[in-house]
Amino acid sequence: MEVKARYQYTYFIYPYMVKQNKYIKYLMKLQANKNISLKIFQKDKDYDVYRYFLPKVRNYMFSGFNFDKEKVNHLKEISQDTRAALLAKENCIVFDYNVEKDIHGKTGEDGIFFKIQNIQIICFNTGICFLCIKTNVEDLEEFSNILNFNYKFKDIYEEYNNLNNYDHIKVQTDAFDNMKSFKQFIQDVTETEYNESKLNIDTQKFLTYSYTCIDQDNWNDERTFEDLKSTFEKYVGILPQDSSIDYNNKDLKIISKWKYAKIGITKQGITMFCSTADMNNYTRLPLEFETNYLYTYIFTLYKKIYLQIISENFKEENFINYTKKIWIHEVTSDDCGTAIYNEIQEVIELDKLYSEIKNKYDVLYKGKNIEKDKKIDIFIAVLLIASLAFNVLNFVTLSIK
Repeated sequence: MEVKARYQYTYFIYPYMVKQNKYIKYLMKLQANKNISLKIFQKDKDYDVYRYFLPKVRNYMFSGFNFDKEKVNHLKEISQDTRAALLAKENCIVFDYNVEKDIHGKTGEDGIFFKIQNIQIICFNTGICFLCIKTNVEDLEEFSNILNFNYKFKDIYEEYNNLNNYDHIKVQTDAFDNMKSFKQFIQDVTETEYNESKLNIDTQKFLTYSYTCIDQDNWNDERTFEDLKSTFEKYVGILPQDSSIDYNNKDLKIISKWKYAKIGITKQGITMFCSTADMNNYTRLPLEFETNYLYTYIFTLYKKIYLQIISENFKEENFINYTKKIWIHEVTSDDCGTAIYNEIQEVIELDKLYSEIKNKYDVLYKGKNIEKDKKIDIFIAVLLIASLAFNVLNFVTLSIK
Protein backbone atom coordinates (compact mmCIF):
# COMPACT_ATOMS: atom_id res chain seq x y z
CA MET A 1 0.00 0.00 0.00
CA GLU A 2 1.45 3.36 -1.09
CA VAL A 3 2.09 5.68 1.85
CA LYS A 4 0.09 8.89 1.43
CA ALA A 5 1.33 12.16 2.91
CA ARG A 6 -1.07 14.85 4.09
CA TYR A 7 1.27 17.57 5.41
CA GLN A 8 4.98 18.13 4.90
CA TYR A 9 7.88 20.56 4.99
CA THR A 10 11.66 20.25 4.98
CA TYR A 11 14.23 22.73 6.22
CA PHE A 12 17.63 22.45 4.60
CA ILE A 13 20.29 23.87 6.92
CA TYR A 14 23.68 25.08 5.76
CA PRO A 15 26.28 26.03 8.44
CA TYR A 16 29.04 28.42 7.39
CA MET A 17 31.63 30.73 8.93
CA VAL A 18 32.45 34.41 8.74
CA LYS A 19 35.84 35.73 9.90
CA GLN A 20 35.55 37.72 13.12
CA ASN A 21 37.19 40.80 11.63
CA LYS A 22 34.79 40.61 8.66
CA TYR A 23 31.60 40.06 10.68
CA ILE A 24 30.39 43.69 10.70
CA LYS A 25 31.10 43.96 6.98
CA TYR A 26 29.09 40.76 6.41
CA LEU A 27 26.12 42.18 8.33
CA MET A 28 26.28 45.27 6.14
CA LYS A 29 26.22 43.03 3.06
CA LEU A 30 23.05 41.30 4.28
CA GLN A 31 21.34 44.59 5.06
CA ALA A 32 22.20 45.95 1.62
CA ASN A 33 19.97 43.27 0.09
CA LYS A 34 16.46 44.72 -0.19
CA ASN A 35 14.94 41.25 0.30
CA ILE A 36 16.63 40.70 3.67
CA SER A 37 15.24 42.18 6.89
CA LEU A 38 16.06 41.87 10.58
CA LYS A 39 13.70 39.54 12.46
CA ILE A 40 12.44 41.04 15.71
CA PHE A 41 11.14 38.48 18.21
CA GLN A 42 8.20 39.67 20.28
CA LYS A 43 6.85 38.15 23.47
CA ASP A 44 3.23 38.21 22.36
CA LYS A 45 3.77 37.06 18.75
CA ASP A 46 6.49 34.51 19.60
CA TYR A 47 5.19 33.54 23.02
CA ASP A 48 5.73 29.79 22.53
CA VAL A 49 9.43 30.33 21.79
CA TYR A 50 9.73 32.78 24.70
CA ARG A 51 8.14 30.31 27.11
CA TYR A 52 10.01 27.24 25.78
CA PHE A 53 13.58 28.46 26.25
CA LEU A 54 15.04 29.11 29.69
CA PRO A 55 16.24 32.71 30.31
CA LYS A 56 20.00 32.23 29.80
CA VAL A 57 19.71 30.52 26.41
CA ARG A 58 16.76 32.69 25.37
CA ASN A 59 18.77 35.86 26.00
CA TYR A 60 21.73 34.40 24.15
CA MET A 61 19.83 33.30 21.04
CA PHE A 62 16.94 35.73 20.81
CA SER A 63 18.22 39.19 21.62
CA GLY A 64 15.21 40.57 19.72
CA PHE A 65 13.03 39.83 22.74
CA ASN A 66 14.90 42.65 24.51
CA PHE A 67 14.39 45.14 21.68
CA ASP A 68 11.73 47.60 22.76
CA LYS A 69 9.88 49.85 20.31
CA GLU A 70 12.33 52.69 20.89
CA LYS A 71 15.35 50.53 20.06
CA VAL A 72 13.68 49.11 16.93
CA ASN A 73 12.91 52.63 15.69
CA HIS A 74 16.48 53.70 16.47
CA LEU A 75 17.87 50.83 14.40
CA LYS A 76 15.72 51.90 11.46
CA GLU A 77 16.86 55.51 11.65
CA ILE A 78 20.64 55.11 11.95
CA SER A 79 23.05 54.49 9.09
CA GLN A 80 23.68 51.00 7.77
CA ASP A 81 27.25 50.75 9.07
CA THR A 82 26.28 52.00 12.55
CA ARG A 83 23.38 49.54 12.64
CA ALA A 84 25.70 46.68 11.66
CA ALA A 85 28.16 47.65 14.41
CA LEU A 86 25.37 47.66 17.01
CA LEU A 87 23.92 44.34 15.84
CA ALA A 88 27.39 42.77 15.91
CA LYS A 89 27.41 43.26 19.69
CA GLU A 90 24.40 40.96 20.06
CA ASN A 91 25.18 37.28 20.66
CA CYS A 92 22.79 36.16 17.93
CA ILE A 93 20.61 37.87 15.35
CA VAL A 94 18.17 36.44 12.81
CA PHE A 95 17.36 37.74 9.34
CA ASP A 96 14.36 36.89 7.16
CA TYR A 97 14.70 36.65 3.40
CA ASN A 98 11.52 37.85 1.72
CA VAL A 99 10.56 35.08 -0.71
CA GLU A 100 8.21 36.33 -3.41
CA LYS A 101 4.84 34.60 -3.55
CA ASP A 102 4.50 31.49 -5.68
CA ILE A 103 2.36 32.16 -8.73
CA HIS A 104 3.78 29.68 -11.23
CA GLY A 105 1.71 26.64 -12.07
CA LYS A 106 2.96 23.32 -13.33
CA THR A 107 4.20 23.45 -16.89
CA GLY A 108 3.36 19.89 -17.82
CA GLU A 109 6.96 18.77 -17.39
CA ASP A 110 7.72 15.64 -15.45
CA GLY A 111 9.52 16.19 -12.18
CA ILE A 112 9.23 17.08 -8.52
CA PHE A 113 7.93 20.62 -8.00
CA PHE A 114 8.67 22.36 -4.72
CA LYS A 115 7.98 25.72 -3.12
CA ILE A 116 10.35 27.79 -1.01
CA GLN A 117 8.19 28.97 1.86
CA ASN A 118 10.70 30.71 4.07
CA ILE A 119 14.41 31.50 4.35
CA GLN A 120 16.18 32.55 7.55
CA ILE A 121 19.79 33.54 8.12
CA ILE A 122 20.90 33.01 11.73
CA CYS A 123 24.16 34.74 12.70
CA PHE A 124 26.14 34.47 15.95
CA ASN A 125 28.75 37.14 16.68
CA THR A 126 31.37 34.40 16.89
CA GLY A 127 31.08 34.30 13.09
CA ILE A 128 29.10 31.04 13.05
CA CYS A 129 26.05 31.32 10.76
CA PHE A 130 23.24 29.11 9.47
CA LEU A 131 21.20 29.42 6.28
CA CYS A 132 17.81 27.74 6.84
CA ILE A 133 15.60 27.13 3.81
CA LYS A 134 12.04 25.91 4.31
CA THR A 135 10.60 23.94 1.38
CA ASN A 136 7.60 21.83 0.69
CA VAL A 137 6.95 19.39 -2.14
CA GLU A 138 4.12 20.51 -4.43
CA ASP A 139 2.72 17.03 -5.12
CA LEU A 140 3.19 15.71 -1.62
CA GLU A 141 0.54 12.99 -1.59
CA GLU A 142 2.97 10.33 -2.73
CA PHE A 143 5.43 9.94 0.13
CA SER A 144 7.98 8.62 -2.37
CA ASN A 145 8.20 12.16 -3.83
CA ILE A 146 9.23 13.48 -0.43
CA LEU A 147 11.89 10.79 -0.04
CA ASN A 148 13.32 11.45 -3.50
CA PHE A 149 13.23 15.23 -3.06
CA ASN A 150 15.05 15.23 0.29
CA TYR A 151 17.61 12.77 -1.07
CA LYS A 152 18.39 14.90 -4.15
CA PHE A 153 18.14 18.37 -2.66
CA LYS A 154 20.60 17.85 0.21
CA ASP A 155 23.46 17.50 -2.30
CA ILE A 156 22.71 20.37 -4.69
CA TYR A 157 25.57 22.48 -3.34
CA GLU A 158 28.29 19.91 -4.05
CA GLU A 159 31.21 21.59 -5.79
CA TYR A 160 31.37 19.16 -8.71
CA ASN A 161 27.68 18.53 -8.97
CA ASN A 162 26.19 18.66 -12.46
CA LEU A 163 22.94 20.61 -12.24
CA ASN A 164 21.59 18.56 -15.14
CA ASN A 165 21.15 15.78 -12.62
CA TYR A 166 18.45 17.94 -11.03
CA ASP A 167 16.35 18.62 -14.10
CA HIS A 168 13.55 16.69 -12.42
CA ILE A 169 13.42 19.14 -9.50
CA LYS A 170 11.48 22.28 -10.43
CA VAL A 171 11.45 25.49 -8.38
CA GLN A 172 7.97 26.94 -7.81
CA THR A 173 8.70 30.56 -6.86
CA ASP A 174 9.13 33.97 -8.46
CA ALA A 175 12.30 34.54 -6.42
CA PHE A 176 14.26 31.89 -8.33
CA ASP A 177 13.62 30.85 -11.92
CA ASN A 178 15.53 27.59 -11.78
CA MET A 179 17.90 25.47 -9.71
CA LYS A 180 20.91 27.29 -11.13
CA SER A 181 19.76 30.72 -9.94
CA PHE A 182 18.81 29.23 -6.58
CA LYS A 183 22.29 27.76 -6.20
CA GLN A 184 23.73 31.18 -7.04
CA PHE A 185 21.62 32.72 -4.25
CA ILE A 186 23.04 30.23 -1.75
CA GLN A 187 26.55 31.04 -2.88
CA ASP A 188 25.97 34.81 -2.61
CA VAL A 189 24.73 34.51 0.98
CA THR A 190 27.21 31.96 2.31
CA GLU A 191 30.38 32.64 0.36
CA THR A 192 32.96 34.13 2.74
CA GLU A 193 36.73 34.05 3.04
CA TYR A 194 36.62 31.47 5.83
CA ASN A 195 37.96 27.97 5.18
CA GLU A 196 35.47 25.74 7.03
CA SER A 197 37.35 22.56 6.07
CA LYS A 198 39.94 23.17 8.77
CA LEU A 199 37.12 22.80 11.32
CA ASN A 200 36.03 19.55 9.66
CA ILE A 201 32.65 21.06 8.63
CA ASP A 202 31.04 19.53 5.55
CA THR A 203 30.23 22.46 3.26
CA GLN A 204 29.08 20.24 0.39
CA LYS A 205 25.79 19.06 1.85
CA PHE A 206 22.77 20.48 3.61
CA LEU A 207 21.63 19.12 6.95
CA THR A 208 18.03 17.94 6.64
CA TYR A 209 15.27 18.85 9.10
CA SER A 210 12.00 17.38 7.87
CA TYR A 211 8.39 16.93 9.02
CA THR A 212 5.82 14.65 7.39
CA CYS A 213 2.34 13.71 8.55
CA ILE A 214 0.96 10.70 6.67
CA ASP A 215 -2.64 9.57 6.22
CA GLN A 216 -4.14 7.70 9.16
CA ASP A 217 -5.08 4.88 6.78
CA ASN A 218 -1.36 4.05 6.70
CA TRP A 219 -0.77 4.28 10.45
CA ASN A 220 -3.50 3.53 12.96
CA ASP A 221 -4.44 0.96 15.60
CA GLU A 222 -4.64 -1.80 12.98
CA ARG A 223 -1.71 -0.76 10.77
CA THR A 224 1.09 -0.26 13.27
CA PHE A 225 4.41 1.51 12.97
CA GLU A 226 6.15 -1.82 12.37
CA ASP A 227 4.46 -1.92 8.95
CA LEU A 228 6.16 1.40 8.16
CA LYS A 229 9.59 0.72 9.63
CA SER A 230 11.45 0.44 6.32
CA THR A 231 9.75 3.64 5.04
CA PHE A 232 10.70 5.48 8.23
CA GLU A 233 14.32 4.30 7.95
CA LYS A 234 14.56 5.65 4.39
CA TYR A 235 13.14 8.94 5.61
CA VAL A 236 15.57 9.17 8.52
CA GLY A 237 18.51 8.07 6.37
CA ILE A 238 17.65 10.64 3.62
CA LEU A 239 17.43 7.77 1.12
CA PRO A 240 15.40 7.57 -2.12
CA GLN A 241 12.26 5.49 -2.50
CA ASP A 242 13.98 2.80 -4.59
CA SER A 243 16.86 2.34 -2.13
CA SER A 244 17.45 -1.27 -1.15
CA ILE A 245 20.07 -0.43 1.47
CA ASP A 246 19.63 -2.23 4.75
CA TYR A 247 19.75 0.89 6.88
CA ASN A 248 21.47 0.07 10.15
CA ASN A 249 22.87 3.28 11.57
CA LYS A 250 24.21 2.72 15.07
CA ASP A 251 24.14 6.49 15.63
CA LEU A 252 20.38 6.69 14.95
CA LYS A 253 18.34 7.86 17.92
CA ILE A 254 14.56 7.50 17.91
CA ILE A 255 12.33 9.55 20.20
CA SER A 256 8.81 8.27 20.65
CA LYS A 257 6.95 10.44 23.15
CA TRP A 258 3.71 10.23 21.19
CA LYS A 259 1.46 7.36 20.09
CA TYR A 260 1.47 8.30 16.40
CA ALA A 261 4.72 10.22 15.97
CA LYS A 262 8.44 9.45 16.01
CA ILE A 263 11.53 11.60 15.69
CA GLY A 264 14.68 10.19 14.12
CA ILE A 265 18.04 11.86 14.80
CA THR A 266 21.25 11.16 12.88
CA LYS A 267 24.37 13.15 12.01
CA GLN A 268 22.66 14.05 8.71
CA GLY A 269 19.71 15.71 10.38
CA ILE A 270 16.35 15.23 12.11
CA THR A 271 13.06 13.90 10.76
CA MET A 272 9.61 13.71 12.34
CA PHE A 273 7.23 11.09 11.01
CA CYS A 274 3.63 11.05 12.23
CA SER A 275 0.04 10.16 11.41
CA THR A 276 -3.19 12.16 11.09
CA ALA A 277 -4.68 9.61 13.51
CA ASP A 278 -3.77 12.23 16.12
CA MET A 279 -5.14 15.71 15.35
CA ASN A 280 -2.22 17.27 17.26
CA ASN A 281 0.10 15.98 14.53
CA TYR A 282 -1.27 18.36 11.92
CA THR A 283 -2.19 21.28 14.18
CA ARG A 284 0.08 21.92 17.17
CA LEU A 285 3.09 19.62 16.62
CA PRO A 286 4.24 20.96 13.20
CA LEU A 287 4.56 24.45 14.67
CA GLU A 288 6.53 23.26 17.69
CA PHE A 289 8.83 21.26 15.44
CA GLU A 290 9.71 24.19 13.18
CA THR A 291 10.22 26.71 15.99
CA ASN A 292 11.15 25.33 19.42
CA TYR A 293 12.81 22.10 18.28
CA LEU A 294 14.40 23.69 15.19
CA TYR A 295 16.06 26.42 17.26
CA THR A 296 17.13 23.77 19.77
CA TYR A 297 18.83 21.93 16.91
CA ILE A 298 20.51 25.12 15.64
CA PHE A 299 21.77 25.98 19.14
CA THR A 300 23.23 22.49 19.60
CA LEU A 301 24.95 22.63 16.20
CA TYR A 302 26.30 26.04 17.18
CA LYS A 303 27.75 24.63 20.40
CA LYS A 304 29.51 21.89 18.40
CA ILE A 305 31.02 24.26 15.80
CA TYR A 306 32.08 26.72 18.50
CA LEU A 307 33.89 23.90 20.31
CA GLN A 308 35.62 22.96 17.06
CA ILE A 309 36.88 26.54 16.76
CA ILE A 310 38.16 26.47 20.35
CA SER A 311 39.86 23.13 19.72
CA GLU A 312 41.53 24.41 16.52
CA ASN A 313 42.82 27.60 18.16
CA PHE A 314 42.92 26.72 21.83
CA LYS A 315 42.92 29.62 24.25
CA GLU A 316 42.29 29.08 27.94
CA GLU A 317 40.14 32.22 28.23
CA ASN A 318 37.86 31.22 25.32
CA PHE A 319 37.22 27.78 26.79
CA ILE A 320 36.40 29.21 30.22
CA ASN A 321 34.00 31.79 28.71
CA TYR A 322 32.33 29.09 26.59
CA THR A 323 31.82 26.92 29.66
CA LYS A 324 30.38 29.78 31.72
CA LYS A 325 28.15 31.39 29.08
CA ILE A 326 26.99 28.41 27.01
CA TRP A 327 27.93 24.93 28.19
CA ILE A 328 26.55 24.89 31.73
CA HIS A 329 23.10 26.29 30.92
CA GLU A 330 20.02 24.15 30.36
CA VAL A 331 18.10 24.94 27.19
CA THR A 332 14.54 24.25 28.30
CA SER A 333 12.46 22.78 31.10
CA ASP A 334 10.15 21.14 28.54
CA ASP A 335 10.41 17.34 28.91
CA CYS A 336 10.23 16.53 25.22
CA GLY A 337 12.54 19.38 24.30
CA THR A 338 15.07 18.20 26.88
CA ALA A 339 14.94 14.65 25.49
CA ILE A 340 15.51 15.94 21.93
CA TYR A 341 18.36 18.21 23.07
CA ASN A 342 20.10 15.38 24.93
CA GLU A 343 19.78 12.96 22.01
CA ILE A 344 21.13 15.52 19.53
CA GLN A 345 24.13 16.12 21.78
CA GLU A 346 24.82 12.39 21.92
CA VAL A 347 24.48 11.84 18.16
CA ILE A 348 26.80 14.71 17.19
CA GLU A 349 29.21 13.64 19.97
CA LEU A 350 29.17 17.00 21.70
CA ASP A 351 30.08 15.69 25.16
CA LYS A 352 33.00 13.75 23.67
CA LEU A 353 34.43 16.85 22.01
CA TYR A 354 33.98 18.93 25.17
CA SER A 355 35.76 16.26 27.25
CA GLU A 356 38.68 16.21 24.82
CA ILE A 357 39.08 19.98 25.08
CA LYS A 358 38.64 19.91 28.85
CA ASN A 359 41.43 17.34 29.11
CA LYS A 360 43.63 19.68 27.08
CA TYR A 361 42.69 22.48 29.46
CA ASP A 362 43.32 20.34 32.57
CA VAL A 363 46.78 19.33 31.31
CA LEU A 364 47.62 22.95 30.52
CA TYR A 365 46.26 24.18 33.84
CA LYS A 366 48.12 21.47 35.75
CA GLY A 367 51.30 22.33 33.86
CA LYS A 368 50.89 25.99 34.77
CA ASN A 369 50.35 25.08 38.42
CA ILE A 370 53.47 22.88 38.44
CA GLU A 371 55.44 25.73 36.91
CA LYS A 372 53.92 28.13 39.42
CA ASP A 373 54.68 25.80 42.35
CA LYS A 374 58.22 25.34 41.06
CA LYS A 375 58.76 29.11 40.99
CA ILE A 376 57.35 29.43 44.51
CA ASP A 377 59.66 26.63 45.75
CA ILE A 378 62.68 28.34 44.18
CA PHE A 379 61.67 31.67 45.73
CA ILE A 380 61.29 30.07 49.16
CA ALA A 381 64.63 28.29 48.78
CA VAL A 382 66.35 31.60 47.88
CA LEU A 383 64.77 33.24 50.92
CA LEU A 384 65.95 30.40 53.17
CA ILE A 385 69.48 30.57 51.78
CA ALA A 386 69.53 34.36 52.17
CA SER A 387 68.19 34.04 55.69
CA LEU A 388 70.79 31.39 56.52
CA ALA A 389 73.59 33.53 55.06
CA PHE A 390 72.40 36.53 57.04
CA ASN A 391 72.30 34.50 60.26
CA VAL A 392 75.81 33.11 59.63
CA LEU A 393 77.13 36.60 58.91
CA ASN A 394 75.45 37.88 62.07
CA PHE A 395 76.99 35.06 64.11
CA VAL A 396 80.49 35.71 62.70
CA THR A 397 80.18 39.44 63.41
CA LEU A 398 79.13 38.82 67.03
CA SER A 399 81.98 36.31 67.52
CA ILE A 400 84.58 38.87 66.35
CA LYS A 401 83.24 41.45 68.76
